Amino acid sequence: MTPRESVEAVLKGQIPARIPFTVYESKIPRCAVERMLRNRGACIVQRNVPAYKTAWPNVKIVSHTFVENEKQLVRTEYETPHGVLYTISENAGFTTWTHKKIFTNRDDYKAILFLINDMRFIENYKNLAYAQEADGGDSFFRPYLALEPMQQLISEDMGTETFCTEWFDNQDEILKLYDALVAKRREIYPLCANAPVMAFNYGGNVTPEILGVERFEKYYVPNYNEAADVLHKNGKLIGVHFDANCKLIARSIAKTRLDYIEAFTPAPGTDMTLAEARSAWPDKILWINFPSVIHLEPVEEVRLATRELLTQVGSYERFIMGITEDIPENRWRETIPAIVDVLWK
Repeated sequence: MTPRESVEAVLKGQIPARIPFTVYESKIPRCAVERMLRNRGACIVQRNVPAYKTAWPNVKIVSHTFVENEKQLVRTEYETPHGVLYTISENAGFTTWTHKKIFTNRDDYKAILFLINDMRFIENYKNLAYAQEADGGDSFFRPYLALEPMQQLISEDMGTETFCTEWFDNQDEILKLYDALVAKRREIYPLCANAPVMAFNYGGNVTPEILGVERFEKYYVPNYNEAADVLHKNGKLIGVHFDANCKLIARSIAKTRLDYIEAFTPAPGTDMTLAEARSAWPDKILWINFPSVIHLEPVEEVRLATRELLTQVGSYERFIMGITEDIPENRWRETIPAIVDVLWK
């Protein structure tokens, strides 16, 4: 099996010759150790080739770069009939730091609503198919569906603190944006269902301590299930990047029609062990993140932790070991080979 086929086998309900080990394309630089790992069968998860592209035909978008406090920043402006919105971001290599969210104050609600309603989506199937063919089987291509509508407002548009304040002061306005985003997500589902890939992540980075169970079940679960129904008709799978404390919403997640739980980070990274996750979600594929904090331990402790995770997971069915979060720069060349050694013995 190629690395990609090994991952696909688990997602299809099969048991490959060995447990797949995956790592995000941005978490492991090209180097001798990376080449060795790929030669041994490690699979790169490619997330940077989208299934669709987004356009705003009635919004003028302009970006310019400037330097402030020795940092190179990018200001992007969105000119709408209801005012100009803007963000300020900083390229930080493998990620982007947002210094200014698109929402500033309650005067921006109409402009953001216009921005959402003006979105148009165009399929990107040709580029996606070409990228997979050129890759040759080393990578599993898993495009991003989108953020959950409510998570879009929390993570991208407002930021957590501002969202919480606005939820109490202007909940009706937030729900107008939410409803508009739900409608737009419904345009995306069929585009993803027809794309030449096997699986999609829908959102993630959900923080249960902020949402609570009731809001999670009201504003997240229905969107997961609706997307799952559309994707499943075309044989596609869907999962969510649940990398935070999940114990509070574990039962709610269990009731969803999601196929896999991606980036789940067992204790000591979060408040659930791998054994608890397997018990809570017995019918779902666990595509986990090896706890980042363990990378700080001596290599032998990393080996012991890997063995303990394999003991806790029980059956190797519906299980993929992965790296989905940052690893200390001075550690991964030692710790990832140690994980792989234990995993494949």
